[in-house]
Amino acid sequence: MYRKMVEIRKFEEHVWDVYTRGWMPGLAHLYIGEEAVAVGVCSALRDDDYITSTHRGHGHCLAKGARLEPMMAEIMGKEAGYCRGKGGSMHIADMSVGNLGANGIVGGSFGIATGAALSAKTRGTDQVAVCFFGDGAANQGLLMETANMAAIWNLPVIYLCENNQYGEHTPYQAVTGVDKIVDRAQGFGMEGVRVDGSDVLVVHEAVKRAVERARKGGGPTFVEALTYRFRGHHVGDAAPYRTKEELDWWMTNRDPIELLAREMRRRRVATNAQLNEIQEQTEREVVEAVEFARNAPYPAPEQAFEDLYA
Repeated sequence: MYRKMVEIRKFEEHVWDVYTRGWMPGLAHLYIGEEAVAVGVCSALRDDDYITSTHRGHGHCLAKGARLEPMMAEIMGKEAGYCRGKGGSMHIADMSVGNLGANGIVGGSFGIATGAALSAKTRGTDQVAVCFFGDGAANQGLLMETANMAAIWNLPVIYLCENNQYGEHTPYQAVTGVDKIVDRAQGFGMEGVRVDGSDVLVVHEAVKRAVERARKGGGPTFVEALTYRFRGHHVGDAAPYRTKEELDWWMTNRDPIELLAREMRRRRVATNAQLNEIQEQTEREVVEAVEFARNAPYPAPEQAFEDLYA
């Protein structure tokens, strides 16, 4: 878990660098500060379980098993990327490990994850689908429709709300009619749980229970993970809508990587030297992925008309 969270953090830091150097088209929405949610969730899943992701999806993809080189190549629009350079930062998918794709539409994955869960139930497998979404997407009407279907059909799906406190630039409290988003689970007719999204062990245990319940035919679960993004909404956002004191508090007290490191040292399962080696090794791996992507070719122009659905 520690290694994977560090991998996500290092990857995102280098995405920031790639953006500032002008090596990628468009924008990226960084996952720095939220690593415990993706890793805690995906460590409770099997390779053949499904996830759907969001515009802030790099952490989900890496936690579910995506490799660094094609991830970075996709972000740079290169042929070697997961979507041959056509998806970019917000549309990375890897079906081989159950990643049904990130989605640039807010709330756009509700139907996909619910459909995947319906497929699993129809085929008689014990696969589970997890739908990642944010506090802003929690106010999309599609959530009501799909959650209602999941409840009445008893589908093996987990709706995982990453409440990072802001929907783009707006505090979630200003646009949400309940204090706790998870309270909506009762209205949907499903189990609901709220967890500390900065603690990877807490997230893992909560999702593990929800997954076991879903596999046994217990139906859907709604999980709200309280977390915080350390950077702006995207790489071009300086986030003037929040205070320095607020940001400093989260970075000092709720950094998920440091929280796990402290726990590992307390339990004497890892030393500072071991943790530092993980940091250094992962840094080298991400740098190699950047160089791989920089040297990879762009797609041929004629590929613009391939693999299109509309």
